[in-house]
Amino acid sequence: MKIALIGYGVMGRLIESIAVERGHEISIKVDEPEAELSSDELALKLEGADAAIEFSVPNAVERNIEACMKAGVPLVEGTTGWNEKLDEMKALVSEHEGGFVYGANFSIGVNLFYHVARKASELFSKFDDYEVFIEEQHHSRKLDAPSGTALKLKDLVSESYKDEFSVSSTRAGNIPGTHRVGFDGTADQVLLEHTARSREGFAAGAVMSAEWVKGKQGFWEFTEVIEEVIKSEQG
Repeated sequence: MKIALIGYGVMGRLIESIAVERGHEISIKVDEPEAELSSDELALKLEGADAAIEFSVPNAVERNIEACMKAGVPLVEGTTGWNEKLDEMKALVSEHEGGFVYGANFSIGVNLFYHVARKASELFSKFDDYEVFIEEQHHSRKLDAPSGTALKLKDLVSESYKDEFSVSSTRAGNIPGTHRVGFDGTADQVLLEHTARSREGFAAGAVMSAEWVKGKQGFWEFTEVIEEVIKSEQG
């Protein structure tokens, strides 16, 4: 299949490598020099692609989604920091009858971690002695804080813990993406942690999503794609 890359930084180049290894063709690369293109101009460049994958910056997300929908190209959205526009973007995708997959984190391991954190929160919330907290750390180049992954974890934990709880962020040096959900009680503390060793897991998940969304119409979170893939593998 032909994949368009929107954003050609470290993630874009890694996605290109994995996509080519899987037998796909990169039909276009959109990087910073083309950041001033209008949605109509970008849509023309995207025509002919079977899917697009974006890892760029939050303030470009709206234009890029609009361009993909106008071009009839399903989009895998890996950029975070635009959650306040989620309903607006969902309406835009629906209006164009397009295909769209987004996620706070495209790592398969992280998405399994979501399930573990949700279940653990359900259990620990039944005991008043345990208070919950979330911590996340990233390198100093990551723009959004808290991270999209931390915000997703907060949403999942909040299903069981209704009161406010601490969500803290650290940005420094070259710290690998690390997320923790902790349950602290009088006698002990239980800590769940996920640490990313490389970006390859994110890139592989994004390419898998592009393969999955090709030819589809709808609006999905990556966790839903994972569930659909599991169901198909089970027969």
